[in-house]
Amino acid sequence: MKKTFQIHTLGCKVNQYDSQCIRERFQQAGFKQAGSGVRAGVSIINTCTVTASADRKSRNMIRRVIHANPRGRIIVTGCLAKKKETALSGIKGIDYIIGKRFFGDGISDFRDRTRAFLKIQDGCDNFCSYCKVPAVRGPSRSRDIKTIIREALILSEKGFQEIVLTGICLGAYGKDLSPRLSLAVLINDLEKIPGLKRLRLSSIEASDISGALIAQMNGARKLCPHLHIPMQSGDDDILRLMRRKYRRSDYLRIVDEITDSIPGAAVTTDILVGFPGETEAQFNNTVGLIEKIRPLRTHIFPYSPREGTFAFTLGSTAGPDTLQRRIGKLKKTAEACAKEFRKCFIDKIVYVLFENRSKQNPVFWEGYAENYIKVLAASTECLENTIKPVLLTGIQGTYMLGRPLKDN
Repeated sequence: MKKTFQIHTLGCKVNQYDSQCIRERFQQAGFKQAGSGVRAGVSIINTCTVTASADRKSRNMIRRVIHANPRGRIIVTGCLAKKKETALSGIKGIDYIIGKRFFGDGISDFRDRTRAFLKIQDGCDNFCSYCKVPAVRGPSRSRDIKTIIREALILSEKGFQEIVLTGICLGAYGKDLSPRLSLAVLINDLEKIPGLKRLRLSSIEASDISGALIAQMNGARKLCPHLHIPMQSGDDDILRLMRRKYRRSDYLRIVDEITDSIPGAAVTTDILVGFPGETEAQFNNTVGLIEKIRPLRTHIFPYSPREGTFAFTLGSTAGPDTLQRRIGKLKKTAEACAKEFRKCFIDKIVYVLFENRSKQNPVFWEGYAENYIKVLAASTECLENTIKPVLLTGIQGTYMLGRPLKDN
C-alpha cells in the first residue's frame, strides 16, 4: 500500500493533462497506480475552482477520499489549493496542500484515453470580470516549441492518432516567447509529424482567431475543422461588463468566416446565464445569436459569483426561478440548432476516430468525426482507436448514426 497512489481529477482538460504529469512523476519514483476502489498509500486530488459548484465538488471529493482512505497520505493540489487558507479550512485529514504546481515538464502517455491532451500554454492575461483563473493560474506562459513537438512525437509513437492542444488561453501561445511565435506556427510544425493523423484545438477566444488562422485551418491536412469559441453572451452591454474583447458583431463575423471558408466546419461554445444585471432583452440577444450561428454543442453555465472579481461587486443576479427558466429556454434553443446542424450531414461521409463501445448498446461503437460530431456505428469488428470512413444515416439524441465503410 505504501508505494501505491491514486489521482482524482476535477475540472478542465488542462487539469487532466496536469494529472497525467503527476501520474508519470509518481511512476518514475517507483509508485504503482492503485485500481478503482482499492486503498492507496497516497491519494492526490487535483482540484478546480472555476465556479462555486467546482469548489463544492472539489471539497466533497477531498472528504470522500479521506473517508475511503483514512490511513493513506492525502495531497491536495490544483486551482482550489491556491486559495487553501479559506477554501480548504476545516477539512481534517489533508496531509499536504500544494498550491505551487509540481507537475514537471511533459508526458509520454495519456491513461485511459484514445485522444491525448497536450498542454502548450498555461495562465491567462485577459482578466474577464467574472473569472478567478488569472488569480490562480497566473499570467500566460507558453511552453517551448521544441518541447511540445518532442512530446507530440512521443504520443504519436505511442499510438495516439489525435492530439488535442490545450491551454488556459490557447490563442495566446507564443506571444511571451523570444523570438515571438504564434499558434499557427506551432500547428504547421506539428502537422509534419509523420504518424500523427489528427490535431484539434480545445478552445480559443474569438479575439484570438485571425484570418490567417482560418486560412491555415482551411488548408490543413491534420487540423480538425472544429473550433470551440466561448461566446458567454450575445449582448454588447453584458460583454462590456464581462470585459470580453469582442462584441456580438465580431463573434458573428468570425463564425461566418469559419463556416464560409472551411467545408463542414463546426463551432461549439460556452454561454454564461444570469450575469449581474442581465435583463430579459439582453438574455434574448444571446438566444438570438445562438439561433444565427447554430453551434454543434452549447455548454450552458449559470453565473457563479467569485469573490475577488469585478463582477462580484456588481450586486444582484437573476433569481433562481428566472435563472432556471432562462437556462431551460437556452438549452431548448441550443438543442434545436444542434439538430439542424447535424441534419446537414445526413448521407455525408465523415472520418470517425472510434473510442469505445456504447455502454447502452455494445453492438455500437462511438467516436468523433473530424468536426466533433458524435457518431454511433454498429460493427462486429473492434473499432477502438481506429479512424474509419462512415456514412451518416440519421440522428439519435446528441449522436449521429452511421454505417462504417471499407477503407479506400
